[in-house]
Amino acid sequence: MARVKGGIVTRKRRKKILKLAKGYYGAKHLLFKTAKEQVMNSLAYAYRDRRRKKRDFRKLWITRINAAARLNDLSYSRLIDGLAKAQVEVNRKMLSEIAINDPKGFSAICKQAKDALKKYQTAE
Repeated sequence: MARVKGGIVTRKRRKKILKLAKGYYGAKHLLFKTAKEQVMNSLAYAYRDRRRKKRDFRKLWITRINAAARLNDLSYSRLIDGLAKAQVEVNRKMLSEIAINDPKGFSAICKQAKDALKKYQTAE
């Protein structure tokens, strides 16, 4: 049986890695071995950071909501507790958007939360 040479497959595999490494600094976009290492790291970072982005945005939304809630004499935790008791289902992303773009609307939401908290305190 004749020997099979893998030149075409090898070149294709290497070109694929080097294409992914396009724009990298120094030898990382030229040399296959260093490019492969960097591409593997880059893909790992991308995977990790797609998950981290969700965390970071949630933190940002909570910070904005807390700042706006404190302008309405509520803490973030009391606001969320009040909204849960008032059975108002608004996610944190939308709450932060409302806090930024519609302060009067956010004040109305805070009032609902305060009323629900008062109602639950008097019931106890």
